[in-house]
Amino acid sequence: MKAYCHLQRAFTLIELLIVIAIIGILTAIAVPAYNDYIDRAKAVQAVTDISAIGKSLVIYQMNSGKFPSSLAEVGAQDLLDPWGNHYQYLNLSDPTDKSVRGKARKDHNLVPINSDFDLYSMGKDGKSTSPLTAQASRDDIVRANNGRYIGLASKY
Repeated sequence: MKAYCHLQRAFTLIELLIVIAIIGILTAIAVPAYNDYIDRAKAVQAVTDISAIGKSLVIYQMNSGKFPSSLAEVGAQDLLDPWGNHYQYLNLSDPTDKSVRGKARKDHNLVPINSDFDLYSMGKDGKSTSPLTAQASRDDIVRANNGRYIGLASKY
């Protein structure tokens, strides 16, 4: 009789563990990179939205001689930022309203960053305070220098 030799072709446990470890390492690298990409894309969308709303506010001011008291007057009251929060607007151009000046966004020297109006997104955490240096404001997307800067508060 002939002895038949059956060769088994299969992966060993060590080989399977190595493959699983490699997949785990690749996943550990890819997921944070993907999340960072998504966060940057949302920030770009917020910058675009703030720029468009800001232009609407300036057009309103050119037509009526004053800035609106709310975003509803330019049809942007229901517009949400990429994180699902309403955009924040504060008309700073009325010199008689002193209470508004205290709510204005401020830089690291506590100087207001705009003289016409504040328009910003509260960012990923949905929290914000007046000075941009506060931890709650670091992820905000802000309009500063009367529209010459629109971007991340931590980079302003």
